[in-house]
Amino acid sequence: MIHFVLLIVCAVAIYLSCEWFVNAVEWLGERLDIGRSAVGTILAAFGTALPESVVTLVAVTTGATEQAKNIGVGAAMGGPLALATVAYGVTGAMLLLQRRGRNRATHATTGVPSGVPEDADALGSAKDMKRLARDQKWFLPIFVVKVALGLVAFAFKPVLGVFFFAAYAVYFWREIRSSRAEDDDEEELEPLKFQPRKASPATWAVVAQTLATLVVIFFAADLFVRQLDAIGPMLGLSTTVTALLLSPVATELPEIMNAVIWVRQGKTRLALANISGAMMIQATVPSGIGILFTTWHFDAPLLWAGLITMAAIGYLLLTLRAHRLTPARLTVAAGFYVVFAVGLVPILR
Repeated sequence: MIHFVLLIVCAVAIYLSCEWFVNAVEWLGERLDIGRSAVGTILAAFGTALPESVVTLVAVTTGATEQAKNIGVGAAMGGPLALATVAYGVTGAMLLLQRRGRNRATHATTGVPSGVPEDADALGSAKDMKRLARDQKWFLPIFVVKVALGLVAFAFKPVLGVFFFAAYAVYFWREIRSSRAEDDDEEELEPLKFQPRKASPATWAVVAQTLATLVVIFFAADLFVRQLDAIGPMLGLSTTVTALLLSPVATELPEIMNAVIWVRQGKTRLALANISGAMMIQATVPSGIGILFTTWHFDAPLLWAGLITMAAIGYLLLTLRAHRLTPARLTVAAGFYVVFAVGLVPILR
């Protein structure tokens, strides 16, 4: 029973910490004078993905056995899978709920239905969709190379880990530059939680709130994963199933919470940018670490995870290319995780 209670407590702690984190990171972006898109793709994504990268680094460098090191490899594959499916799906569902709430409010006020379909395009302007498609086009080829390397073995493979760090460095530089050039709108920021009465908070307060919330998110997410590891067997799930199905979603919970909060605040662009930016980090930094310090050899479940991730991103890119990405179609992305779960059953037998 205590595990279920701790699970709920951790989830609440992560959500509240993310509320404070997104508040701080928006102010941090303003202080660093970077574009609004980069707040999501770089600052928020880097902040929430950094603890996971550290966990991967510790697993692959201090693991006493090859099996222990492979925990880091699994994390490097599970993160992008959860983000490409569950995170995007939850964001789409939140947008649908938000749209439905507005329709009900309009109907209650005027007595007339709003006339706006619940799956109408509410994902932003054509420029926003172009940004999202661009991030997916960066992610997909890097991820394909990452999966391909897991299927072959050769002497100098560890050296290629540096390629992934370089790829993220190029993405980082490009994102900062393009975000400054493209963002021409100014949004009024909510008061900083640490200094709610100040129209312009002190820089030290912005940094302190950012770091403090990241610490809470890190420890709460770690404890959340530990509770899932304990609850899995209680529900009759094997350790392998828990590690492959539940743990990836748990480790990406901060990114999912950030997206939920930003959608609730009407900042859809930041929500989607946070997910796409986190995917770029997950595709490069943990992968580079894993390739450097492990054999980086995939078994059937890891390969299946890679294929489903690529299928989900392929679906998203095709929908974006057809200019038909709506909240309802974004929600469909979560269905790929269901396909992964169903396909995992025969693989693990």
